[in-house]
Amino acid sequence: MERTELTRERHWASKDSAALYRLVDAQIIAHVALQTERGPLVLPTAIARADDRLLMHGSVASGWMRRAKRGDEVAVAVTQVDGMIVARCSFESSIRYQSAVIFGRPELVDDEHKAWALEIVTEKLLPGRSAEVRPPTAREIAQTMILSMPIHEWSLKISDGWPDDAPEDIATATWAGVVLTQPGVGHIQGAPDLAVGVEVPTSVRRLAQHGLRTDYTRS
Repeated sequence: MERTELTRERHWASKDSAALYRLVDAQIIAHVALQTERGPLVLPTAIARADDRLLMHGSVASGWMRRAKRGDEVAVAVTQVDGMIVARCSFESSIRYQSAVIFGRPELVDDEHKAWALEIVTEKLLPGRSAEVRPPTAREIAQTMILSMPIHEWSLKISDGWPDDAPEDIATATWAGVVLTQPGVGHIQGAPDLAVGVEVPTSVRRLAQHGLRTDYTRS
């Protein structure tokens, strides 16, 4: 089996490169996994995309980046949480999400192209900022490392459905649906098979109001 093939929920797999690019473009942090002599390592890093290449930003002092630039293979995970699928039982409840894993061998962006890559990363993190501030100095550029990796081998999984409840649970007067989550905003959608008159419970209203926080009961 290819490592880009899903082993569970294969019907959620997507081969749409445009959907992959939208996911990467929407995120500013990815998690990079690689093998070291001390065992596996996973670290967060800032990302951006230049056409079909993934740019990863960090310091020249970064241990994992120094290792990766030698040609070590890495796996990069990019995830976006779109909401909660609220089923009529806890077992069937899940997360609406998009998740990609990109495999490859990063390459060091050379000095000739580093300023270009840094501007791409800056504009990804804070669009328009490059025109408002001075250009980075040669010393600042020298202290920064940019790795570039082709987006050629990847898997994409998209969970965007509704609760998959058993018929006996659907027959109950328990609310089910989806809470779409954005920063500070939630939107409640009842499941298509929800009985008329079933009210939205307190837990779902709280989730929609506060987002994916875990401490809202104390606020």
